[in-house]
Amino acid sequence: MDVNNQDWMSALPEELWDVPLTELAIPGSHDAMSYCLDITSPLLRSESDFFWLLDGLFSCITRPLIFKWATTQDKSIEEQLSKGIRYFDLRVAHKPYDPSDDLYFTHVIYTHLTVLKTLECVEHWLNSHPKEVVILACSHFEGMDDARHELFISHLKKMFGSKLCPCVPEQEPVLSLRRLWASGYQVILSYESPLVARHPQLWPVIPYWWANKTTAQEVIHYLDWKKDMGRPERFFVCGLNLTAPRSYIAKNPKESLRTLTFSNWECLREWVEQQRPGSDPHSLNIIAGDFVGPLPLCSLVIGLNHKLRPKISARSRKEQQQQL
Repeated sequence: MDVNNQDWMSALPEELWDVPLTELAIPGSHDAMSYCLDITSPLLRSESDFFWLLDGLFSCITRPLIFKWATTQDKSIEEQLSKGIRYFDLRVAHKPYDPSDDLYFTHVIYTHLTVLKTLECVEHWLNSHPKEVVILACSHFEGMDDARHELFISHLKKMFGSKLCPCVPEQEPVLSLRRLWASGYQVILSYESPLVARHPQLWPVIPYWWANKTTAQEVIHYLDWKKDMGRPERFFVCGLNLTAPRSYIAKNPKESLRTLTFSNWECLREWVEQQRPGSDPHSLNIIAGDFVGPLPLCSLVIGLNHKLRPKISARSRKEQQQQL
């Protein structure tokens, strides 16, 4: 485990403590909980009728394939935190015909671990790392009506309590590490639902740039196109994750998402090294990927923040000269 990144936010040079969080480079985990998928669970309701039929008839074939291609991470959430991940893509759902209020994470199928038990682990980890800030992006919410949403939100408020950072209006001062530390805030909770309007503790959905492509070259082409259109004002995610259509999976039975990701990593790594955080239209903010444990994404992304130092130093010198 790369313990050097456990407290990377507090280890940043002091001159970066006042940079808005939306202008820092932050490592993220795509489909963060897919490391604990339950191969025996039902398919998601949103899967096609044909896939449900195929899975029912040939589960001995479909289930190993689902597991190989739906698993995007292989480290626990605590291990990902210690690696340096600070943005988590969390897809939440209620199982069909489940009489309990338990919620699970999903990616084609459901996870072993429940949502609340997992987030309790995050809360405990944050207690030991009081200057680290996480962004939890809860989305999808299959099988959840308003009542289940409200129950889940009440659990989240109780669990994280004073750690929850209220959504900051765009006209308010920048949300920097120094400001977050002063207020004791450690959790920015993005929630993909209209119910956000009822709860000031919740942030709206964070845009995720998803290429939906199979090769690194195609992903990079898409991300460069998005950059040319200009960055959003607030948080946004640049997704490095590759996607294989089912036709590709059928033609490449010996491959997996892991082998595909690793074989494309070098090209993606070179592209990330060329990027910059900051406020410029072409700058990036959150950079998320798959298999963030074995691949050195965290250190790579965290290191980009040092590109901000010369710019900040030049700005400080200019301000001092103006004061003289």
